[in-house]
Amino acid sequence: MFTGIITDVGKVAAVERRNDVNKITIDSRYDAASIAIGASIACAGVCLTVISIDPQPNGRTFFDVEAAPETLALTEVGNWEAGEAINLERALKLGDELGGHMVSGHVDGLATIVNREDLGETTRFVFEAPASLARFIATKGSVALDGTSLTVNWVEGNQFSVLLIPHTLSPDVTTWGARKIGDRVHLEVDQMARYVARLTEAA
Repeated sequence: MFTGIITDVGKVAAVERRNDVNKITIDSRYDAASIAIGASIACAGVCLTVISIDPQPNGRTFFDVEAAPETLALTEVGNWEAGEAINLERALKLGDELGGHMVSGHVDGLATIVNREDLGETTRFVFEAPASLARFIATKGSVALDGTSLTVNWVEGNQFSVLLIPHTLSPDVTTWGARKIGDRVHLEVDQMARYVARLTEAA
């Protein structure tokens, strides 16, 4: 489980496409000694398993993950190339602060940025969500977008908006400052909203 609070902006160092699996090497500032083989790391909101760790002389850490066919089909991971910046979050440990909202790292689909409005220090993004997921998104509710826990400002049909503060837009904190109209981002709807909808359907 994760909270949607990004703890590093990593970079894709290499991609090895073999048969139906992509092995991806990610450059991070995480301490190699703190990462275990088999650990889960949310990479742009996608929960991936660490298969190898390579400490670097400069103090950074390369770690490898593998993306299976379902992940490649449902996310943007299959389009990643070397140099791509990605939001990273380590899995929760017992006693960690729950600063965002409960995020599973199981992406539901892709949302497309249809508008970006820079308002001075803040930026408003408007997204188009798949119709099958839009019904789970509510004003003042939470969504995870590229792994980032964000609050929904408004919802109109299949579109919704979020407002990002300067801290979140910093390139050292997340990848959001570089996002533009037309980009597709990983969307995970709030788990509580999904359960409520399911219960309502069953009633």
